[in-house]
Amino acid sequence: MRLVTPPTLGHSPHELRHRLRAPPGGGAGARQGDKGLLVAAGSPLGPTRPWGQPGTPGTRLLRQSCHRPAGQQARPEPGSGGLPEGVEYIPTRKRGKNPMKPVGVAWYSLYARTRLGYLFYQRQVKKARERYPHGHSVPQPCCFPGVKILPIPVLSNNYSYLVIDTGSSRAAVVDPSDPLAVQAAIEEEGVMLEAIFCTHKHWDHSGGNAALCQKHNSCKVYGSALDAIPQLTNPLADREKVSVGCLTFEALATPGHTVGHMVYVLDGEPFGSPPCLFSGDLLFLAGCGRPFEGSPETMLASLDMAVGLGQDTLLWPGHEYALECLTFASLLELDNSALEQKLQWAVQQRQEKRSTCPSTLGEEQTYNPFLRTHRPELQEALGLWQDGEEDPDAFRARVLKEVRRRKDLYQAT
Repeated sequence: MRLVTPPTLGHSPHELRHRLRAPPGGGAGARQGDKGLLVAAGSPLGPTRPWGQPGTPGTRLLRQSCHRPAGQQARPEPGSGGLPEGVEYIPTRKRGKNPMKPVGVAWYSLYARTRLGYLFYQRQVKKARERYPHGHSVPQPCCFPGVKILPIPVLSNNYSYLVIDTGSSRAAVVDPSDPLAVQAAIEEEGVMLEAIFCTHKHWDHSGGNAALCQKHNSCKVYGSALDAIPQLTNPLADREKVSVGCLTFEALATPGHTVGHMVYVLDGEPFGSPPCLFSGDLLFLAGCGRPFEGSPETMLASLDMAVGLGQDTLLWPGHEYALECLTFASLLELDNSALEQKLQWAVQQRQEKRSTCPSTLGEEQTYNPFLRTHRPELQEALGLWQDGEEDPDAFRARVLKEVRRRKDLYQAT
C-alpha cells in the first residue's frame, strides 16, 4: 500500500548513483532536474560515514525533513547558485506528487480503517486507468506443464496474479486490485475463477474482491481473520492449505506490514517447477513493505520465514518497485557486483516497460538489504556493531530497523 514515483529512467545505474554533478554556475539541468542527495564528493555513502551521521560541511543529510514551515522560502535547487566545491549531486527520483508520502499514523489509520481509504483507492483506480489504459507494465506470463502464472499490472505499480490450472481451466487470483483488469484477464484466458487469495486488507490489494464475487458467485475469498479483508468467506490459519483444481496453495502468516498479513506459496512439485511465493507487501525485489502494524522483530521473523522457503523459490511481489529499491540498495553497498548487475538489468527492463518479476529468493539474498541484516558489510555500512551480550536476532532486528529508517528517508527526498 503505497504510491511511489520511480527513479529516473534513461540513466545508467552508474549515473543514478554517481555521475550527475550539478554544472558550475547553476546549469539548468540541475535547476530543473530530479530531486537528489547532496554528498561530499569522494565520501561514499557507505562504510566511511554512515547515513544520518554528521558529515562534511555543505552536505545535506537524509534525515532532514522534506517539509518547510509555512512562509519559509524554499532553498535553491542544487545548482541554482552553484554547489560548493567538492559536493556532488546524486539524483534519486523524478519530481512528482505522491499523496501517500509521508505516511503518518493519522493518515494510515484513515486509509486502513475508514471509508476515506476506500474513496482514496477508487481515485487511485480511476487515475491509473486513465494513465495506464493497458497497464503500467507489459505482462510476461510464466508457464510450467499444467500451470500458468499471469501477472496483471494494476493501479500505478501493483500486481495481481492470475494462477491457472491449465488442465481444468480453474483459476485463482492473488490480490485483485482492479476488478476490471482482472476480469479482462479471466475472460481472455477462458478460465473459471474459484478463489481469491488476499495477502492483506489494504484496498490496493483487496479492492476488487466485492465486484469479482458478484461476477463469480461460487468464488471464495481467502485470507487472515486478523485483517478486515472485504468479502472474506474462508479465514485461513497459518500453514493451512487450499486446493484449486490441481493447484495447492499454502498460506503463511507473515505479520508486520499488517497484523494479519499472509503470503501464499504455490507447490510447484506436481508441475516440475520451483515453489512460487506470492508475497504481497512482505517482500519486493530488493525491498520489503513498511511495518505499519508490527515491530522490527516481527518483520524480521516474517522475512526469515520467507527466506526459509528455499533459494529456488520464485518471488512474485505485490508491487513494481525494483528500480527504486535497487537504487537505494546500491547506495548502501557500493561494491556489490550482484546488485550492480541486477540494477543494470532492471533499468533495461523498465525502459521497455517490462515487469521485473519474478526473481528468486536466492538472488534476493545477494542484493536485498532487508534480507542481508546478517552480512558484516551491510552492518559496517550502517555503522552498527553487535554489543557484547546482544542476542544475534535482536541485533539483526536493529539492523533491519536502521535500513527501514533510511529507506523511508530516501523515499521522502
